[in-house]
Amino acid sequence: MMQAGTYYIGDLAYVMHPEWEEFCSITIDGHDCLDGEFNLSDGRRFATYGTAYGDGSYQSSTNDTLYVDAGLIGCIRIEDISEDLTEDQIRDLGMIHNFEKAFHTSGGRGEANWDGVIKFGEVSVETDPYVEEEEDEYDYEEDYDYDGPA
Repeated sequence: MMQAGTYYIGDLAYVMHPEWEEFCSITIDGHDCLDGEFNLSDGRRFATYGTAYGDGSYQSSTNDTLYVDAGLIGCIRIEDISEDLTEDQIRDLGMIHNFEKAFHTSGGRGEANWDGVIKFGEVSVETDPYVEEEEDEYDYEEDYDYDGPA
């Protein structure tokens, strides 16, 4: 569970440069990237989840576009970002959201039947735009004029 506060949501590689080596040692196990909530050695907490299709841009439920270059979307409290960044710079890298209460996070490839949605409390990010499309019934006869073999 993440505590209440104001958070950066986006690709954590953009805001965790000094901690990146420690971040990777915590979230990479062999060839596997781990999803979930973690603590840095100094106690700062963050959450990270791999996207369904790696790098790209993804839309949040708050209409923010999140750009991804490390194949992940995560969150960390603004006050826990050690880089000297202004709030405007942080907002340019992802989004800022205030959580009034402690919140749960979820998502990632490790979940059974994962639908590509990463959740940070009430904020969700759809990272698999094809899930809904695949679930729609597809009328092949309508799209193809096929009369069989000639």
